[in-house]
Amino acid sequence: MADGLDAVALLRDPVGEVVGGSIRPNGLAITRVRSPLGVIGVIYENRPNVTSDAAGLCVAAGNAAFLRGSASALRSNVEVVGALRVGLEEVGLPPDAVALVEDTSHEIAAKFMQLDGIIDMLIPRGGPSLIASMRANATVPYVLDGDGNCHVYVDASADLDMAVAIIKNAKTQRPGVCNAMESLVLHVDVAQEVLARLSDQMPEVRLLGDARACALSSSLEPASEEDFSTEFLDLIASVCVVDDLAGAVDHIQRHSSGHSEAIITTRLEAADRFVAEIDSAAVVVNASTRFVDGAELGLGAEVGISTQKIHARGPMGLEALTSTRWVIRGEGQVRT
Repeated sequence: MADGLDAVALLRDPVGEVVGGSIRPNGLAITRVRSPLGVIGVIYENRPNVTSDAAGLCVAAGNAAFLRGSASALRSNVEVVGALRVGLEEVGLPPDAVALVEDTSHEIAAKFMQLDGIIDMLIPRGGPSLIASMRANATVPYVLDGDGNCHVYVDASADLDMAVAIIKNAKTQRPGVCNAMESLVLHVDVAQEVLARLSDQMPEVRLLGDARACALSSSLEPASEEDFSTEFLDLIASVCVVDDLAGAVDHIQRHSSGHSEAIITTRLEAADRFVAEIDSAAVVVNASTRFVDGAELGLGAEVGISTQKIHARGPMGLEALTSTRWVIRGEGQVRT
C-alpha cells in the first residue's frame, strides 16, 4: 500500500492543467482548466489496499475522500485511514480530507448513497448486489465500476502459441478480478487446435461451450445463453465458435459488460477493425486483458474501472477524479 501511494505521489498533478484553449475573434482568451470534483464517496467490498489507493488518488487530485468499506475489512480500514490522517496532518493538510464510515450496515450504505450536498460523486467497487443497490438508492451522481465479462477473440491468423499463453494468463493468473477473461471466442479455423491445447495447458478451468465448441472437444460442457453474459470470477469460462471477425464482434457486443475485450491476430486489418467496432472501455490487441489496470497503464493506481461512457471510462486515475472549468479572460469586451 505504501508503494502504491509513492507511485501516485510521483505522478504529474492534473489540477490547474490547461487542456484546451483558443483566442476568439473578439479577443477573449478561452481556456479549459482541470479542477477537483470535491468530495468523492467510495463504497467498496474489496481488499484494504483499496482504502489507501482511493484515498491517495482523491487527495492527489485535490479532492476529499469519504470511504465506506466492508465489514470484513473494517479493523484494517480503520488503521489504514488512521495512518493516512496522521500523515495528512503532518504535512499541513486537513485530516478530514480522508474519512471513513465505520458503520457497515446496509441501512447506512443506502444513506451514504443519498448524501446530496455532501458527496459530489460516488464510485462503487463491488459485485452485482452493490451495483444494484447503487442503482436503486443513489441520489448522488455516480460512476459505475461495473461487471467484467471480458472476452478474448482468437482470429484465424493468430499465432496459436501466443494465443494460448494469453488466454491462460487472462483466465488463471487471478480469476476473481474484473479484468480476467470470462468469455473465449474462437474462429472456426483454429478452434479445435486451441481447445486441444487449452485442455492440456489449463485443465483446472471448466469450459462451457456452444454447440459448435462442444462438437470439437469432449472436455467442454454445454453452455446456457446466460453463461455467455456471466462474470464467473472463478476458474470457469464460456466458449463460442464463430465463422469470421464479424461474428466475433456481434457475439461480444451482445454479451459484453463494456469492460475489456482482446483480439489475438497477426493481421493489422483485423486488429484495426476490432478496435474500431468493439465498444468497450478498453480494447487490447495481442496482450492479456489483465493489463487493464490503473497501475499497469501508468496511472499509479486506480479508484475503479468505469464501464460507463459519461465523465470517465476505463481505469480511473488522477485525471478521472477531476473535471474541467472554462476560464475566460477579456479586456472589457461586452456582448452585442
